[in-house]
Amino acid sequence: MHASYTSRRMFLAFPTFVLLLSFATGAAAPKYLTVTPLPDLLLVLHVAIFLYGLSVGAFGFLGRQYQERATGYRNYLVTQPSLLPMSFKRTFLGMYARDAIFYLLLILLPMTAGLFLSIPFSHFRATSILLLFGAAMISFLAGMSLSFFMSTLYVRSVPAFVAAAGVVAGLFAAYAVARVIPANALLPGLAVQLSVPPVAPLGADALANAAAGIALILVFVAGAVALVSDQYEPKNAYAGDELPGIERRLARFRTYRTLLAKELLDLKRSGTPVKMFFSFVTPLVFLAFTVWFVRYGLELPIGFNTVFYAAMVGFFGVSLYNWLNNVDNADYMATLPLTVPHVIRVKLLAYLLLTMGISAAFVVAISLMNGDARLLWIALPVMFVTGLYSVVMTAYLTGLRTNSFLFDPGVLFAFSAMSMLPDVGLAVLSFTIDAAPVFAIAGIALTLGALGLGTLILYRGIDRKWARAAFGD
Repeated sequence: MHASYTSRRMFLAFPTFVLLLSFATGAAAPKYLTVTPLPDLLLVLHVAIFLYGLSVGAFGFLGRQYQERATGYRNYLVTQPSLLPMSFKRTFLGMYARDAIFYLLLILLPMTAGLFLSIPFSHFRATSILLLFGAAMISFLAGMSLSFFMSTLYVRSVPAFVAAAGVVAGLFAAYAVARVIPANALLPGLAVQLSVPPVAPLGADALANAAAGIALILVFVAGAVALVSDQYEPKNAYAGDELPGIERRLARFRTYRTLLAKELLDLKRSGTPVKMFFSFVTPLVFLAFTVWFVRYGLELPIGFNTVFYAAMVGFFGVSLYNWLNNVDNADYMATLPLTVPHVIRVKLLAYLLLTMGISAAFVVAISLMNGDARLLWIALPVMFVTGLYSVVMTAYLTGLRTNSFLFDPGVLFAFSAMSMLPDVGLAVLSFTIDAAPVFAIAGIALTLGALGLGTLILYRGIDRKWARAAFGD
């Protein structure tokens, strides 16, 4: 299925890209290790890998969704226990093993291979790289297992999920805010990493930490499998006829109002906003941690301010557009007098209605927390323009198949270039806003103007690019 997004050969371009990026990072290590301690870099690496595992392990949410999509000419293997003498628990355990192997081959092995290739430049030891691979795998599987457990817990009991999420958040806050728990007590892979070469000599501590990490992973997986339902049946939901009322409130959107009302109602009834919230919050948490770590852990004099956060929030919202395309299959729309560009515009409107208020609230909150409300007058326009540009750019590149950009190298390269260049530019300008306010504000204004023009061009180009596209695969 993943290879069908592009081709079997081009699918391999993503791990190749990871390998090259890892090689470049390793080759440059002698430069940045002179100013940044190795344990600090390892901390950031393991936090990133843990959060990545957390983001890909939430397939416990999808049991009922997979079952409801088990129609037509394509089916999911995990739905077969409804038809064959198979166990849902066993198939979900197989799903966990499959995803673990998939991301191991897609990310961790290419990353390790790139570091091996950098040895002539970095002078890393091969044994240290292998130990890094083992520790990183524990961090990734810990995040993935925790996410698997939490998602199945959510399906069983929302109050229990909220309580467990509160405990997890409290533990990480105890490290990041109160500093009463060390990071290696929360991240088993980091504990292993800090007890092996080149940080520490190999000994009994490393074996104990590895055993503890593996045991924690097994506990989460066993708990998740135990919570998997024995059967997935469509929910018996009784709902009033809400569509006419929502449609009346959207009268200003004219030709889009009926489909827009349906889109918002589908989101409400599917429970997707909960998943959207966590997919939006996770990168923001990682951003906040990274900024905190650079400012207070490394004590580097980098001027993070409200404008920087606003630019990041605008670009992070792209993940929410992806969720809008995953609420339901769009194949049935082929029988209606609709076009793909028209539906894309409806989803863009839904995105704006759902995210702009939340994004603005986050920017305002972070500015008040940092005592930096003086820059809100420019931060809010930055957030709005970057958010609008990023989602329109994503819609232009991927249409209704946003998942495909990760596996199509051409789309991935275009997405990276079109998002990273303005993002980095705004970040650099935000750092200079106190030292050279006239230059920084003029640069930000020019960048926002260019993004606004680019948004208009891409929005108009949606018709030309997707006019002949089909709703089905």
